[in-house]
Amino acid sequence: MLSLENRLALLKADLLAEPPAFVMARELPFAVFRYDPLQPDESEWTMRRKIQLLATQVENDTHQKVAILSMAALFWRSIQESEDIDGLIAMERDHTFQVAQRQVNQYLSDDDFRPLCDLLREEQAKLPTNTRVLFLTHATVFAPSAYRISSLFEQLHRSFYTPTVLFYPGTWNHSLNYMGLRSDDQALGSYRVKIYGRE
Repeated sequence: MLSLENRLALLKADLLAEPPAFVMARELPFAVFRYDPLQPDESEWTMRRKIQLLATQVENDTHQKVAILSMAALFWRSIQESEDIDGLIAMERDHTFQVAQRQVNQYLSDDDFRPLCDLLREEQAKLPTNTRVLFLTHATVFAPSAYRISSLFEQLHRSFYTPTVLFYPGTWNHSLNYMGLRSDDQALGSYRVKIYGRE
């Protein structure tokens, strides 16, 4: 497995290419950068600093905007606009965490609520015209089974056009494993995008 610094160097080189070299298909211009927050040199706080530094370097080299968007902010916005936070807390208290988690999955996925894909499209519409790439951060909010990132890519296929890198907290064992929490008998996610951290 490549070191974090080597993975970041590969990503930076791809971001500086014209067009960004990680884009495998215009219909799905995403990449995933995997890091393991359980490793001391890949902690969440370390990654936040390195992501900000990378954004600054790319902006300086390309004279284009690198936008950074918190997935945690969209997560809580989906819940708030679907029902409300207090209702979700009451559901967990009166039933179980698993019941509340399934409800959150509905909020984030179902067109009857405020799905994550719609919120992302709305944020894309607000980006400056000179945006080179969008960084999606704070994906630790999805623990452990509130939402499958691979389903986000499926929902955004052919409807999202900004080159985007999702910074994903987890491990790699034949597929991405969120925070290393998926057991061997659980279904693997299907990803059709470049993944930094499977090397």
